[in-house]
Amino acid sequence: LVKAIAGVSVTNQTEKSKPSKSVQRREKRAQQEAAREQRIREEQCNIVSERVAENERLEKKLEPLGLVINEMKPDGHCLYRAVEDQLALQAGGTSPYTFQELRQMVASYMRNHASEFLPFFLSENMADGESTDTLAEKFENYCTEVESTAAWGGQLELGALTHCLKKHIMIFSGSFPDVEMGNEYKFVGGNGLSNKSIMLSYHRHAFGLGEHYNSVIPTSVQ
Repeated sequence: LVKAIAGVSVTNQTEKSKPSKSVQRREKRAQQEAAREQRIREEQCNIVSERVAENERLEKKLEPLGLVINEMKPDGHCLYRAVEDQLALQAGGTSPYTFQELRQMVASYMRNHASEFLPFFLSENMADGESTDTLAEKFENYCTEVESTAAWGGQLELGALTHCLKKHIMIFSGSFPDVEMGNEYKFVGGNGLSNKSIMLSYHRHAFGLGEHYNSVIPTSVQ
C-alpha cells in the first residue's frame, strides 16, 4: 500500500528483477565456453600424461639396448627425416638421400608396384560403388601427395622404404608391440654379415596432430 501511494509499481519491480533474455543468452554462452575450455584443459592433461607414460615405457625398452631417441622435427616429414638420419649415421656422415628424395623414391616404388599396395590402400579409402578408374585415380593422387607434400608417412610408406633401400627396419614403440619390416634384408650374402638395420621409434601421443617418428641411435653417438 505504501509503495502504491508512492507511485511505485510492484509488478514492474518484479519484472525488472529478472535478467533479460539477452543477458540469459550471454550467461548461457559464457557457461558453455567455460565448459569447453575445461574439456580442452582436461584433454591436454590427458595427452601430456599419455605422452609421458609412452616415453617412459619406450626409454625402459631402449636403455638396456644402449639406444636413445634422436628427435625429429614434427613437420609431416618426420618419417623420412628419421630414415635420412639413420642413413647418415650408417654412412658415417651424410645420407645418400635427402628426405625429399626418399619421398620421391617411395612414390615411384608404390606406383610401379601398385598391386602390392592397393589392397591396403583400398581397405582404408574405398567407398561403396566407386569404379576401378576412380580408385586408381585416388591411389595416384595419394602417391602424388607422398611425393610432393608434407603428408605424414605410415605403414604403406614404411613398406615401400624397406624395398627401396633394401633395408631391415625396426620400429620401437611405447604404446604398441615393436614392428619389424623387411626381414629378408636383415642378413645379406652367404657369410651371414648383418645389413645394418634402420631403427625408428613410433610415438602415438607425441603431438596432438597425429603419429610421429623419431630416429633411434646408439647412446655412444648421442
